[in-house]
Amino acid sequence: MVRDLVPRIHFYDQDFVDMYDRTWVWLDGIWHPGEKDGVFPEGYFTHGDSGTISLFDTCLSSLFLVYSNQIYSPYSMIDFFYSMQGEDGQIAEYYDIETKKPVFTEDNPLGVSLPMLSYVEFVFFHKIGNKKRLKDVVPMLEKYFQWIQANFMKPNGLYSVPYSATHMGNLPREGAVYTVDYNAAVAVFALYMSYIGDILNDKELSFRYKRIYFSVKTRINGMMWDSEDQFYYDLDKDENRIKNKHIGCYMTLLAEIPNNEYASFLIDKLKDEKEFGTENPFPSVPVSSKYFSADGNGYSGGVTSYFMYFVVKGLMNYNSFIFARECTIRHMYFILDTLHPDAEKQGDTWEIYKPSVEGEATVPEGTENKKRYLPMLGLVSIALMIENIIGLEISLPRKTVNWTMQSLEEMGIEDLSLKKNSITILSNKNVRGWEIRLESEKLYYFTIHILEDDKKKTLPIPSGKCSMLIDKL
Repeated sequence: MVRDLVPRIHFYDQDFVDMYDRTWVWLDGIWHPGEKDGVFPEGYFTHGDSGTISLFDTCLSSLFLVYSNQIYSPYSMIDFFYSMQGEDGQIAEYYDIETKKPVFTEDNPLGVSLPMLSYVEFVFFHKIGNKKRLKDVVPMLEKYFQWIQANFMKPNGLYSVPYSATHMGNLPREGAVYTVDYNAAVAVFALYMSYIGDILNDKELSFRYKRIYFSVKTRINGMMWDSEDQFYYDLDKDENRIKNKHIGCYMTLLAEIPNNEYASFLIDKLKDEKEFGTENPFPSVPVSSKYFSADGNGYSGGVTSYFMYFVVKGLMNYNSFIFARECTIRHMYFILDTLHPDAEKQGDTWEIYKPSVEGEATVPEGTENKKRYLPMLGLVSIALMIENIIGLEISLPRKTVNWTMQSLEEMGIEDLSLKKNSITILSNKNVRGWEIRLESEKLYYFTIHILEDDKKKTLPIPSGKCSMLIDKL
């Protein structure tokens, strides 16, 4: 069984554990095994039967496949897109799996997508510690970004792309030409390219992308921030702010664009039930918007797991672990309640959910709310489950595991493979009090941080089995 091969998680709510396990089982059912001499030597999966593979879906999937103990490799899927790169640097959103040709759409004739690849490669590095891979992919990442600059960067230094490149469906844009979410995603790409330069000790690479990053950041802060509404907005063709709030603004948190004051204004709106603070966080448009629909209406009020992931990761940049965790748990309950609406009926999981009651969102006629859409589901049920609900942050090259706990709870992970090291970390309560049990094949450095008790300790964990009593910290 696949559940015996991937890491096992422990959590006080067994339904969360079951959802984690179920996601891996569903993935196993649609995973195509690799062919030694094929373009996917380690296998791949796609959503549906379109015969195409999506760069966007692959990037999202990579962020949770890194926890599969190499059973389901994300690397050959990402490498497929690198192998398809054109002479001009183009990497298209869709490719036909049989013909290996790019597939373009009328509304996106150049096939541009969200530039997530540097972020994905940064995540890969901390899970596999392969510096050689970073060196190999940097030239392709640079060519890709140069293609985006050549085709979509405008004289004002901002980027203008087709709406479909933002992957926000029917989100009402009101004639936006410069979208805040895409421009913030460009900043994310440049920021993580600079981080990759730091890892490779390539000062020129790091400096060049820091300069690009600060250029985009300055323009977003100067042109898109509205001091009256305390929010970032899209711009029209004349660079006027379009006062139409949407969740895409929060890509700026992931890009570390707002200062602490601006971020506090944005986070307050995430908590406000009249804005983005619905029971199922966070709708694509706020409750106060004229476009908001309680039934979801696709991206005009619906909630998606992929933007939940980006908002949560953005919140982590602004020391909001507890709020980010609370929102992740709330969203997970909505996923579970939609999957199990009552004892007699079996539901399913969806791309878009309703913002205030369980169930899949309605969508406009002629569009689809994707059923059992694993590229999005796995972001929450696997990646955020490990990183934000259990609270583990793992870096193989640093040899560190940081465990942030809101309070002491019985939870943890077993048999997580970090390259050639398998680790187990579990907390439980026994007659001696709260205890952390650890098992590892190699030495690493473990930091435990319990927020409610304001306890933090870093210890070297030797190979073998050991334990620590929390009361002794």
